[in-house]
Amino acid sequence: MSSRPSTSLGAPARSAATLFPPLLAWYDRHRRTLPWRAPAGTRPDPYHVLVSELMLQQTTVATVVKRFDAFIERFPSLEALAAAPLDEVLHAWQGLGYYRRARGLHACARTVIDDHGGRLPTDPTALEALPGLGPYTAAAIASIAYARPVLAVDANVERVLARLFAVETPLPEARSALRRLAQGLAPERRPGDTVQALMDLGSMVCRPRGPACLACPLRDHCAGHASGLAAALPRKAPKRARPGRVATVFHLTRADGAVLFRRRPDQGMLAGLVELPSTPWTDEPPSAAAIDAAAPAACAWVPVAGGVRHVFTHFALELSILRGRLDDDGALREQAPLWRTPAAFGTLALPTLTRKLLAHVAGPER
Repeated sequence: MSSRPSTSLGAPARSAATLFPPLLAWYDRHRRTLPWRAPAGTRPDPYHVLVSELMLQQTTVATVVKRFDAFIERFPSLEALAAAPLDEVLHAWQGLGYYRRARGLHACARTVIDDHGGRLPTDPTALEALPGLGPYTAAAIASIAYARPVLAVDANVERVLARLFAVETPLPEARSALRRLAQGLAPERRPGDTVQALMDLGSMVCRPRGPACLACPLRDHCAGHASGLAAALPRKAPKRARPGRVATVFHLTRADGAVLFRRRPDQGMLAGLVELPSTPWTDEPPSAAAIDAAAPAACAWVPVAGGVRHVFTHFALELSILRGRLDDDGALREQAPLWRTPAAFGTLALPTLTRKLLAHVAGPER
C-alpha cells in the first residue's frame, strides 16, 4: 500500500519529499531580499517575523517594504512596543490600513511582556492564543522564527496548492481542504524556508494571472499544469455586490485655522482612530434633521463641491462634506473636541479616509 498522502479532490497525491527539495533549491537561488527576512544561514528575529506578518495581512509586500524599517526604528523591540502608548502605535501604522492589526500587535506585545517573560512562545497553539494572532500568523511565526514543522497557508500558498493538486472547488469553500493538504505536507527540514519559498513562488512564478509555469521548479509535479488548468485555478465563487453607505461629514475650523476632529470608539471599524465628525454611516442619505442633529456646532454650513468615495472590504462609502467656521465657542456641541492646526495633522493617527477628506477640502479649486 502506498504511503503517499491521498486526497478526495480528484488530484494525484504529492509528498513533501517530492516537492520540497526542488522548491528549496529554487529558493536558494531566487529568494527575495526583504527587510524583515533574515539572510540565508542566520536565525530570524521572532519580533521582526511577528511585525512583518501582521503588516502583510491584506497589504502588499511593496507597501510593507516601505514601512517596515521605520516601524522597527520607532519600536525596536517587543519591550519598546509594549511600553508605547497605543496612539503612537496607530500613528506609526498610518498608510498600512486595517488598524485592528496594529491594535492586536500592541496587545500581543503587552501580553508577551506580562505573561511570557518577554519571549514569544514557540508553539503554534500558544501563539494563536495571543491577542491579534490567528492560525495563519501563529503558524508563520512558529515555522519561520522557530523552525516548527508547520506549513502556514497565506493567499500565495493557497494558490500554489490549488494548482499543484488541481483543486477545482471554488474559494472560499476550498480553503479548509487546502489547509488539510498543507497539514499533510508539513516539512521537517527547513520549515521556515519552505514556507517562505512557497510564498515567493506564489508571488514571483505561480502568479494569480499568467503563471510562469515554464520557470516553476514544481512544474513536473503540478496536476494543474498537466491538465492545462493552472491559470484558471484557484477558482473563486462569484463576488457579491458590495453594498453602499452614505454620510455627511463636517469640516469645522476656528479663528486660528485649527480643524475639529473626534476620536472613534475603541471598538469596531477604525477603532481608536481620529476622524472628522459626521452623521452615522447608513444605507440612505441622511435627512436634514439628521444632519442638523449630528452637526458639531450651530453655525452656517456650506457644501463643499464634489464628494469623497472610499471602499472598505465589505461596503463602499459615499461622503458629502459641509464646511463651517466657529466664531462663538458657545455654539460648539462636540463633547470631547480635538482641535489641530494643519501643521499638526501629522501628530494624529489619521486613517486613509480622513486624509482623503482633508485633501479634498484643501483642493486647489478651494
